[in-house]
Amino acid sequence: MEMLDPKLVLGAYSVGVFPMADDRNADSVYWVEPRRRAILPLDGFRLSRSLKKRIVSDRFRVTVDTAFEQVVQLCAESVEGRPDTWINAGIERVFLTLHAMGFAHSVECWDGDRLVGGLYGLALGRAFFGESMVSRATDASKVALAALVARLKAGGFTLLDCQFQTAHLATFGTIEIARADYVALLSAAIDGVVGGGVGASGSASAAGDFFALDRVAGPGSEADTVSGPVAGKVIAQLLLQTS
Repeated sequence: MEMLDPKLVLGAYSVGVFPMADDRNADSVYWVEPRRRAILPLDGFRLSRSLKKRIVSDRFRVTVDTAFEQVVQLCAESVEGRPDTWINAGIERVFLTLHAMGFAHSVECWDGDRLVGGLYGLALGRAFFGESMVSRATDASKVALAALVARLKAGGFTLLDCQFQTAHLATFGTIEIARADYVALLSAAIDGVVGGGVGASGSASAAGDFFALDRVAGPGSEADTVSGPVAGKVIAQLLLQTS
């Protein structure tokens, strides 16, 4: 099994490249740089009436970084209609390391004590790279995506990378842009953080704050790195705000 170096992976994301595998059992990965990139403008999220109702009702308990490994494993599982995924053991392993380093994050949706959906991705500067999302209950992944967008808006992020456009993602406002336009947005989002190479010190204000929402919406301190539930009403209000 190919071992992925976390610094190599961070460097790749900083220039618009990411790893994928042919299937769950693949021994190696290949590196992808789409000619057309899907992004979700944070002020352009389409909140349908039905999804807003679902969010405000707090049907799911939404947390972040409480079950990162479980979310990745759930995303990698084979399900009916999707026998294979691109998340192999090498990608799973390096993202667990990146999570421990503070770069990778998950959003989880719970029905009681059961994990029923969520998503995970990578935060670098003011960019968030969405990797995969999963649902085992109606609307769970939609709620997770909405919660992510609200969190990124609260934390000063400027770019949500969705990699590839799909009809499903388009319903939330995802658009496709040319590679050159994406690179320009990415460069602005990581300016001052990555400049001299991943890990180089830069202005603290240059990085997005993934946990800002928790300090605004509920109890906690600036040292918190794990989020408890944020009320659906707060999430919906953030989604309806424009800058």
